[in-house]
Amino acid sequence: MKTVLRNARILAGDEFRDDLAVVIEHGRITALVSDAASQLGQADEQVDLGGLWLLPGFIDAQVNGGGGVLFNNSPDVDSLRRLAAAHRRFGTTGLLPTLISDDVAVMRRAIAATAAAIEQGVPGVLGIHLEGPYIAPSRKGTHDASTFRVPDAAEIALAASLDNGVTLLTLAPERVPLDSIRALVERGVIVAAGHTAASYEEARAGLDAGIRGFTHLYNAMSPLTGREPGAVGAALEDRDSWVGIIADGVHVHPASLRVALAAKPRGKVMLVTDAMPPVGADSPSYELYGEVITAVDGVVRNAAGSLAGSALDMATAVRNSVQLLGLPLAEAARMASRYPAQFLNLDDRLGEIAVGYQADLVLLDDALQVRATWIAGQREDA
Repeated sequence: MKTVLRNARILAGDEFRDDLAVVIEHGRITALVSDAASQLGQADEQVDLGGLWLLPGFIDAQVNGGGGVLFNNSPDVDSLRRLAAAHRRFGTTGLLPTLISDDVAVMRRAIAATAAAIEQGVPGVLGIHLEGPYIAPSRKGTHDASTFRVPDAAEIALAASLDNGVTLLTLAPERVPLDSIRALVERGVIVAAGHTAASYEEARAGLDAGIRGFTHLYNAMSPLTGREPGAVGAALEDRDSWVGIIADGVHVHPASLRVALAAKPRGKVMLVTDAMPPVGADSPSYELYGEVITAVDGVVRNAAGSLAGSALDMATAVRNSVQLLGLPLAEAARMASRYPAQFLNLDDRLGEIAVGYQADLVLLDDALQVRATWIAGQREDA
C-alpha cells in the first residue's frame, strides 16, 4: 500500500518545507516529492495534514515508566507494551525502557523482556537502558545503594546480552575499572557516565576508554567549579560525546541548559525525559523500592526530597526547548530525533524524514501539541 502525506510543514533535513509530500510504502519513506506532483494520484491513500508540523518521531533514551508502569516493578512484555503506548501519545516513536539499579535477577528479566518485545514487534521498543547499578553512592539520587556493585565478567556478559536491540549502560567511571568499560564497548554496549562523583581526570579517563555520553547532564554528577571541573566540566568540554538533558524547568535551570547548548557542538545535546509511571496515566502515584511516590504539579520527589525521575513527556520537552531555551522548533525537534538516533547508532534508519528511513513521524499543531504519530507507517491519532 502506498500512502502519501501532504499539505504539511515537513522537517526535511535542516529546514521546514511546505512544498513536499511524503510517500510511505511498507513502513518506509520511499520518496519525498513535490506536493503537486502527478504521482500523488497513484497513491492508495492521500492524507491531507492541514498545514500542520510534520517531524521525525521522537526518540527517548531514558524512560523508566509510563502509563502507570514502572519497568523495575514489572519487567515483562505486557508492561513494555503499555509503557511504549503511553509515550507514543506524546510523540515518542522509539524509546529505551530504562531499568534503574536493581539485582541481577531483575536485570536478567528486564533484558529478556526487552528482547521478547522487540521480537514480537512491540511498537517503539528499540532496546534497553541499564541505569546502574554500577554507580556512586554519593550521587545515587533515588537509586537504592544496597544494589550497587562493581560488574564482574558474568555481569558484563549479561549487560551485553541483548542481541536484537540497543543496550545503553549508565555507570560511574570512577567505580568501574577502565578495562571493564572497554570490554562493554567492545561487546557493542553504548556506555554513558552518570550518577557519578568522578573527578575531571576520572571522567576524562572514562571517555578515553569509550564512554559515549552523559546521562541527565548536571543531575547526580560532580559539578563544574573553578578549580575542579568535575564530570560536568568534562562533559561540556568534550567535543565528541553526547549529553542528555531533562528540559522540564525543574531538574536543571534553563540558564544552565543554555550554557550546555553554547558549550557543546551542535548535535551533541539531546532531549530525554527520565519519565516515571505518571506520564500517560490517570494516577500521579507509583511505588519505587517499596515507597509510594506522588507527582505534585509535575514534579516527582521521594520522601527524602530527591528528584525521582520526572513526569515529563517528550512533546513537552520539545515545547520547553522552544519556550524556555529559545530554540527554533527545527533544532528542538532534532534534539528529540536526529541527535538521539546518532547517539544510539540508529541514524541510518531513524531520526529523519528522508528516503529509505522508517516512517516514524509525529504531527504537531501550532500549539506544538501532538495530533498523530506513525510508527513504521502505521498511524495512531493522539
